[in-house]
This record gives sequence, structure tokens and C-alpha cells, in this order.
Amino acid sequence: MIRPNESDETTGAVAPCLPEVALAKGVLLQAKQDLRRFAPAEDGVGREMYADARSWVTADDFAWPYSFQNVCRTLQLSPEILRAELLPDGQAGWFSHPHRITETISLSLRGSLANVFGRHRSSSSGRHSDRAVLAH
Repeated sequence: MIRPNESDETTGAVAPCLPEVALAKGVLLQAKQDLRRFAPAEDGVGREMYADARSWVTADDFAWPYSFQNVCRTLQLSPEILRAELLPDGQAGWFSHPHRITETISLSLRGSLANVFGRHRSSSSGRHSDRAVLAH
């Protein structure tokens, strides 16, 4: 369970003496937890939780009192530095899931094409039998 008074290096800039500060710290800690917990998720709910947290962190709006920008302002934290900590380069999460699907389809398609052209090659006159069918 995350408590607003919990000590954390990411949100430790301001002591939560006011309720709005404690709430801002709690919102930020929840987003941090969701980003870590649901990054590898492959189910719909997990991907949605990750996407919501990521969207909140990357948004630049000030309209909502507990938007990422306003939470950073309340906690006296740099939004750019905090984003770099929460969303480091190479953080895969569910955004890599389409890449894995594409890679699987690509490998399957290459195998199928190799089988088709390989059979065609072996049944042809042997003129092209020394040539590789597919190069990687």
C-alpha cells in the first residue's frame, strides 16, 4: 500500500504537511507504481493501466489540479527530470508488445516464403539451385 507520507526519493522534495501536498505525492506514487507494475503487462487491463499512467506523466496540461505538471509544481519537482526517472529510455512495457507480434509474424512469413520458394527451386530445372532463396 502506498501512503502519502511514505519516504521516496522521487517525491521527497516537499514534506507533506498540507492535505493537497499529501494528495499530490500519493497521485505521483500511484503513477510510479503503475508504470513499474504494468510495464510488462500483456493483458488489456494491464496495458490500459500502463497507458493511463504514461499518458498522465507525458501530458503537459495544467487544467486539472492534479495533472502531472501541477503535481510537480506542488512538490517542487522538475517535470523533465521526473519524467526521465519515471520513463527512462528503453522502457519497453506494453509498447513493445506490437513489436514482438510484428517480429513473430515476420519470422513466420519468412519461413513460409522460404518453404514455397525452396520447393519451387527444388522442382525447377536446377539452374538456380546454388543460389540462396532468402538472405537475412
